[in-house]
This record gives sequence, C-alpha cells and structure tokens, in this order.
Amino acid sequence: MSNNTHSERLLGESPVFLEILDHVSQIAPLSKPVLIVGERGTGKELIASRLHFLSQRWDQEYIKMNCAAISETLLETELFGHEAGAFTGAQKLHKGRFERAHKGTLFLDELATTSPLVQEKLLRIIEYGEFERVGGNKTLYADVRLVAATNEDLPALAKKGKFREDLLDRLAFDVITLPPLRARAEDIPILAEQFAVSMSSDLGREYFPGFSIAGRKVLRSYHWPGNIRELKNVVERSVYRSQDPDSPVDLISLDPFDSPYRLAQPSEVVSQQDSDDSAATLASVVPPVTAINDFPIDFRKSVQDYEISLIKNALAASQFNQKKTAEALGVTYHQLRGYLKKYDLLEVD
Repeated sequence: MSNNTHSERLLGESPVFLEILDHVSQIAPLSKPVLIVGERGTGKELIASRLHFLSQRWDQEYIKMNCAAISETLLETELFGHEAGAFTGAQKLHKGRFERAHKGTLFLDELATTSPLVQEKLLRIIEYGEFERVGGNKTLYADVRLVAATNEDLPALAKKGKFREDLLDRLAFDVITLPPLRARAEDIPILAEQFAVSMSSDLGREYFPGFSIAGRKVLRSYHWPGNIRELKNVVERSVYRSQDPDSPVDLISLDPFDSPYRLAQPSEVVSQQDSDDSAATLASVVPPVTAINDFPIDFRKSVQDYEISLIKNALAASQFNQKKTAEALGVTYHQLRGYLKKYDLLEVD
C-alpha cells in the first residue's frame, strides 16, 4: 500500500490521537527499534506502516509478519531463512524476512507469542545485525529497522519469565501506546462516517445519507471493546442492512449474533467456560470501576456517576430499547424508568 492510502485511513482529531501522530513523526526518522502496544483493533499495523513511510527507508522493503499466524516450527525459518537440505522438504535455499527486509523495515505483530529460541535470535540480530539461516553455519548480516507490536503486557510477562527481559530492553527503545477507541470519543463520528461512505460506494449507492439521531446516539455511547476494527464492522453491517439507501441509518447492528433463535448452551450444564462467557458479556456493558486513590471523596456523587455510566452503557448495548436495558441490568421496567427520571436520562442524545 502507498503512504497516501495509510495516511487517509489514520483518521482522527482528538488530542490523544494527535499526540500519537506527533510521537510517530518524532521517532520515524531514526533506525531504532520501536514497540507498539495497544488493545486489539486499535490500528497498530497502520502506525507501523506510517513509521516506515516517514523514515529514511521509505523507498526500501517494508515486510510484515504476524508471529501468531505461523507455527513455532516454521517461525524460525520464516524469520531467518534456511539452507537447502536443512530439514526434510527443504529442497532449496529460502531467504527469511530479515534477509529480504535488508535496508528496509520489518514489522512483527503479536511478538509475545514467539518462542525463547526465536527471542534469542531476535536479540542477536537487533544488537549486532547478525544471523544464520537454519541449517547453515555462515554468519549473515542484515540492516533492518524492527518494529514490533503486541496487545500483551510484556513487562509483566518478562517478570514471569515468559519473555526475555534483555530482548524487551532492546525492543523498547521507544514505546508507542495506542489509546482505545473509547478514549477517542471525538473520533468515533469521523471514523464511522468514513467507513459508511466507503461501504455505500461498495454497494453502488450514489451517496451516504448519514446516521439518524438514534444511530449517532448508539455509536457515541457504546463502549467499543473491539475498538476501530469493531466500529468498522458494525458500521459496514448497519449500512448494508439499511433498507432505504436515501434515509439516514437508524438501526446500528452491534451484535451480528443477536436473534430470538440464538444458540445457547443447555441450561442444565453450567461450566466454568459458561461463567467466563457471561462475565465477558457483562464486561462489555458494565463500565470499569476506576480505583480511587485520593480520599476524601464525595461518596454519593461517585456512586451516582457510576450508576449513570452503567445505565448509559446498558442503553447503548440494548439499542436504547428500555425493556431490554431493564433486563440487562436485572431491574424491572418501572425501576429503570425511575432511574432515568432520577438522573434526567429520558432524553439522552
């Protein structure tokens, strides 16, 4: 993809997003390793691409690889290559990603999944630029700018002995931590509009008529645990399901599995996995409780703020259907109406 394509897809105007772009512009010209950290769907691959195309290496190779998508036995040969005859089936020499990315950039996604052996070899090539192909004894050299990404807490894994601390030290010359979409509320309408316009074009429609007030309310209020990737899927699905291409999109399809005939586990079998799944579902509706470290606090206001946040998230997850919201919160419809009146949420936009 071209630099322009990636720049167009990195959309946003929130302060936290603009800070990230400034950070990328600052570190991009260097040839030092960069570690990109963020939740799934926050755009780590786009940031890695931007780092390459804003660097001195922009006209050289930019190679990407998802470490979790390749088996442990093949990952070493994919990264460092192998000699002919190195193992059964290795009929000819194979150049690895580092060798092919010489003078350019190599982006390794989901780095936390790599084995100790691969981590040891990564450490050596970062420190000295040296490596050997699998089955070879000749030391080769590669000038590669390494950009790695993860959605794991690598320092915590290193303390547990599940990731090499010395490799983490080398990788973390600088760390770019991407904010989740819920921390970029101002960017949600911008991104949603872009995804909707693109989907309308794919469907052969002349234009995108926008979102209704109710539609915008859902987009703005939902917690977006899957971040930008989830937003894109939701918007595209909602646009194509919209019956009238000339009317604003009103119904936002958050859950493609939502159906009165949805499959469920047998009620008599309640496993630990079922409990975990229920907890995960609840977590997508219930806002996280923020630890309070500074006392004294206004206890009543803190409880009120939490209840308001909880109700707003439940409303968004239920498409602002008050009966479904009451069921999600485990209260009666009339109790919910009482809370909505109490907190002046009956006309929430």
